[in-house]
Amino acid sequence: MYRLFFNLIFKRMDPEQAHHLAFRWIRLAASVPVLRTFVAAVLAPRHKELRTEALGLRMHGPFGLAAGFDKNAVAIDGMAMLGFDHVEIGTVTGRPQPGNPKKRLFRLVPDRALINRMGFNNEGSEAVAARLAARNPVFRTVVGVNIGKTKVVPEAEAAADYVLSTERLARHADYLVVNVSSPNTPGLRNLQATESLRPLLTAVREAADRTVTDRRVPLLVKIAPDLADEDVDAVADLALELGLDGIIATNTTIARDGLGLKSAPALVEETGGLSGAPVKERSLEVLRRLYARVGDRLVLIGVGGIENAEDAWQRILAGATLVQGYSAFIYEGPFYARAVHKGLAARLAASPYATLAEAVGAETRKAAQ
Repeated sequence: MYRLFFNLIFKRMDPEQAHHLAFRWIRLAASVPVLRTFVAAVLAPRHKELRTEALGLRMHGPFGLAAGFDKNAVAIDGMAMLGFDHVEIGTVTGRPQPGNPKKRLFRLVPDRALINRMGFNNEGSEAVAARLAARNPVFRTVVGVNIGKTKVVPEAEAAADYVLSTERLARHADYLVVNVSSPNTPGLRNLQATESLRPLLTAVREAADRTVTDRRVPLLVKIAPDLADEDVDAVADLALELGLDGIIATNTTIARDGLGLKSAPALVEETGGLSGAPVKERSLEVLRRLYARVGDRLVLIGVGGIENAEDAWQRILAGATLVQGYSAFIYEGPFYARAVHKGLAARLAASPYATLAEAVGAETRKAAQ
């Protein structure tokens, strides 16, 4: 039914307009008690065997919504209602910004992919912090907060900009993510170089500890699939050195060649980050490399091209404790999370592993023997 609806209506709409329309429907459903209870019962059934502990947090399962969908923290309960076990909001910047000029979001339907150059359009850390502070949660959901650099802030002043967001948002975050890997903010990816990343992450860690004194807010960094293997290793080593809690692998890619693109050349040539099925293999490669480097000393979150339960299961076997989706949600619709959970439960039951935690990294460990 959703695919019919997508082909008849959403496919004909501007992707960003379709996103806002769907977003309004989700928020509306979540605001009506009887309706949200019914929707959650259908779309978010719990599987006890999938219960997950990560980052010192307990979750109903390992599958969450990646950053980028709910930039301003306006639909956390709506996304939990649809079955996501954690919701990562943002990317939020120190100052509000409109993002890049429209048109800035493109569907590559034959490739089950998206290209975006949104440019961190968001209301800014002050407004998002106020919204999170005023929130009265309906569902028990882990909320991650993803922060990035304000476009007009010079690269040399990036750390101060991230610290500003941290001071405003850390107390409202179950975990905090430093995003240095979007291709849509000039100079941002330069911050992935360890000589820039070390002082940045140190400043954010210190700001989080200074701001939130009654608990330790887990801190992660999100990296790009376009990093060279030696740079992936360097980030992994730095994360261990600085005592980070995890790494998210990966963000969108600027690559186009060799990804099996089938869409119109005009779409393929659009600038921005490519997400969805074409980034699947490289994201999995980066995840495997990270796990081989850090083992269970860090929590790894696998994201990028996770279309179904099999993709999620492969990320878990590769080393991901948590997995996230976004682009496939656009194509699969409201039953996306339910299908992933059901498939994961079936795969776990058919596997030699007694728990999901046992399965994390099992194939990568086996390959290393």
